[in-house]
Amino acid sequence: MFSRALVGLLALVCAGTALAAEPTAGLDAAINTAITPFANALSGVIFYAVDIGGVKVPLIVGWLIIAAAFFTVRLGFINLRGFGHALRLVRGDYSDPNSTGEVSHFQALATAVSGTVGLGNIAGVAIAISIGGPGAAFWMVLAGFLGMSTKFVECTLGVKYRQTNADGSVSGGPMYYLRHGLAEIGLPRLGRWMALAFAVCCIGGTLGAGNLFQINQVYQQMVNITGGAGSVLAGNAALFGIAWAVVLGLVIIGGIKSIAKVTDKLVPFMAVLYIGSALIVLLTNAAHIPDAFAAIFNGAFSAEGVAGGVIGAMIQGFRRAAFSNEAGIGTSPIAHAAVKTDTPVTEGFVSLLEPFIDTIVICTMTALVMVVTGMYTQPGMSGVELTSAAFGSVHPFFRYVLTASVVLFAFSTQISYSYYGLKAWTYLFGESRAMDVSFKLLFLVVCVIGCTLSLDTVVDVSDAMFFSMGVVNIIGLYLLAGVVRTDLATYWKRLQRGELKLAAAAAQ
Repeated sequence: MFSRALVGLLALVCAGTALAAEPTAGLDAAINTAITPFANALSGVIFYAVDIGGVKVPLIVGWLIIAAAFFTVRLGFINLRGFGHALRLVRGDYSDPNSTGEVSHFQALATAVSGTVGLGNIAGVAIAISIGGPGAAFWMVLAGFLGMSTKFVECTLGVKYRQTNADGSVSGGPMYYLRHGLAEIGLPRLGRWMALAFAVCCIGGTLGAGNLFQINQVYQQMVNITGGAGSVLAGNAALFGIAWAVVLGLVIIGGIKSIAKVTDKLVPFMAVLYIGSALIVLLTNAAHIPDAFAAIFNGAFSAEGVAGGVIGAMIQGFRRAAFSNEAGIGTSPIAHAAVKTDTPVTEGFVSLLEPFIDTIVICTMTALVMVVTGMYTQPGMSGVELTSAAFGSVHPFFRYVLTASVVLFAFSTQISYSYYGLKAWTYLFGESRAMDVSFKLLFLVVCVIGCTLSLDTVVDVSDAMFFSMGVVNIIGLYLLAGVVRTDLATYWKRLQRGELKLAAAAAQ
């Protein structure tokens, strides 16, 4: 399945210019006309903003960052003291092959990372830097560091309250820990309603942020790389989307085990490809790297900025980091719930690595490339087009490397989000083959539609649907934080006494 998918992707990239069909400009315009009012209304609610120092600050961003800071303190800076143990867990030092679950620690991490490492790392960072200036990168990294603690809480709960189905498969995530976890602390009715609300938001979020945004930016990059407005792809968005959906369907039909087999190979490859390319760009501009770090730090605290000085840089950085690493949104616990473990806290440790890889490493690399090349100041460009110009400023060949990264990042995100949405769908409508197939078909249809939308519309819909999940999820995390803290204290004592190492050795 993995080889077929990669072959299909390669064929799609190489043969993109060969696609031919009647222009779909009329369809594009019709879809934009229908969705734009909805996008504007939804964004107005989710991103309700207050004026601080002349800058509009979306309350949802503060909601996520304050929660991340709270969990960091509440758990005694677990994002620092648990980092080394997380690496040992991923390496398999404490694994028991007989534990309940479907995938290994590494496969669960790879699946979750494939969902977080998407075009937010490429297009989203470019948007943040172009609006908020270099200082946005500083706040992005800080948000990623704090978000590691939020991941610990939600992914521990995702495993603790997961459900094992009759066929041996596992279902988990906020739907289950909101319902069952809150029932345990005496809030069953609230838990049921919150689980229902999250599931509805999750379906919208996965179709928006994990599908619409990803395929839209892939299509835009393919048009740019094959000739821009004169490309044969221009005006044939729907046809491109259909071809992409066929390839995507080859993987997602197989479920979490098929997805995990793809992501545990795809994620390391695409990370090496992208980071390696970024390093070459940075080495080519090595003389500008000290100035870039100075611009990032000074821009983070300077009253003078591209849009609103320090507040503008902070909000853009926090917003893009939250979009990229998803800490507090509630998607990653769905992937981590499938892990083979009988000790939920272990997956909390593993999940610490997600924001580190996604935001602190990959987003920072993108930000540095944007700053050292100076492309973030170029007018008339946005999103992936801006990042492509930054890479291409070193050598035209790197535009093609970035295109390959865009394809891989988007594809990996979509296959993970298809699983997230599926679990929310089956939570609402029941676990059955019919429900499984119906959601996957819906996901593929939305993939086709995503190609036809403009960037502004896609960003508005994606961000609003995506962040709506965090409103419900964070409330549940606050209420259940004490449960996680108790489990962590018990686990830490067992770890220090050497009990976990002995148990793992006995299981091998």
